[in-house]
Amino acid sequence: MTARLSDQPWLIAPATRAVMAALEAVGGPGCARFVGGCVRNALIGQPVADIDIATTLTPDETDRAIRAAGLKAVPTGIAHGTVTAVAERRPFEITTLRRDVSTDGRNATVAFTDDWAQDAARRDFRLNALYADADGTVFDPTGEGVADALAGRIIFVGDPQTRIREDYLRILRFFRFHAWYGRGEPDSAALSACRALAPGMSRLSAERVSSELMKLLAAPDPRAAVAAMADAGVLAQLLPEARLSPLFEAAVDQSGDPVVRLMLLLPADERVAREAAVRLRFPNATRDRLAFAAQALPAVSLSMSDREARVALYRHGVPAFRDAVCRRWAEAPAESVPARRLLALAEAWTRPPMPVGGRDLARLGVAPGPDTGRLLKAFEDGWIADDFPAEGHAARLTALVSARRG
Repeated sequence: MTARLSDQPWLIAPATRAVMAALEAVGGPGCARFVGGCVRNALIGQPVADIDIATTLTPDETDRAIRAAGLKAVPTGIAHGTVTAVAERRPFEITTLRRDVSTDGRNATVAFTDDWAQDAARRDFRLNALYADADGTVFDPTGEGVADALAGRIIFVGDPQTRIREDYLRILRFFRFHAWYGRGEPDSAALSACRALAPGMSRLSAERVSSELMKLLAAPDPRAAVAAMADAGVLAQLLPEARLSPLFEAAVDQSGDPVVRLMLLLPADERVAREAAVRLRFPNATRDRLAFAAQALPAVSLSMSDREARVALYRHGVPAFRDAVCRRWAEAPAESVPARRLLALAEAWTRPPMPVGGRDLARLGVAPGPDTGRLLKAFEDGWIADDFPAEGHAARLTALVSARRG
């Protein structure tokens, strides 16, 4: 199937043309082609974020060509053939055509080549093994990549088990690409290979796994892909704590936040959430969100009053309160009105500062020490219970001190 990219803004942008012209000035016409996601997304009408380029030039030749054109060249991955060109503050990742010499399931030793078919043969899926010249003419070495992209088929290049054994992360990438670009049932041969080789994911670094998982959960609707992962034993391999349930189904409808979706795959247990996050080396912010939401959950219900909600917000903070509301809403999907009310309240909430401190107690003759902390805690509890009044603090504090002395 022949295809041609339309004149999209990124394709005809001066920065893009400058980079391609710099490469062709050294290697001649056709020495460089756009590759992968930018070609695929342009074909199917999806946004293009990163512009990757493949070239027959060696990394050294690429570096010299970019610099000779007055552009910035950054050797971001010379060992693997990658140089990043920067034109008008936009990065373009340029990689020399490669073939695999050896692989260990995590990393590959590569040799450079000038054969486009060899480069395509080492890629993961046929819809990612697409190239396009500077004028937008598409090249499809596998002969099926364009058709796959248009039909929403995620099919490995060549034998699925061979591709997976080269890099076990491709198991997760299969489900991630199905979530983002797939339509209909997942490819049966790919599913069989993923099921058979799922234990090989234990060789992968936790950071690679967690990054890929979050990209999958960020898809517009990852439910079918996650269900297929569970059925193939892949979800249990990487996140044994996860459980598919109506909660996850509801979470996808209610929020596009991948952390909320992850939260609804896990039990509402702070210890379990922390252990899973630490094992997969999620960022600290993600780990804490999962744990704090579990902490806040007992204090949150969709039937709570605004006053009760303000107490929970003060005690647990806006992010944890909001995440706990999302979980309660997933538990009762029909209760959208109270859930949205609580989320709106949280959005508008500003935590009031504690209106008194140790100096106020010192003025009342309370010496620094354990009594200071106890009195301030008693004041805060009463102030919260009375819905954070803005006045009367001196009288309340004086009464507490008097009661303590009495």
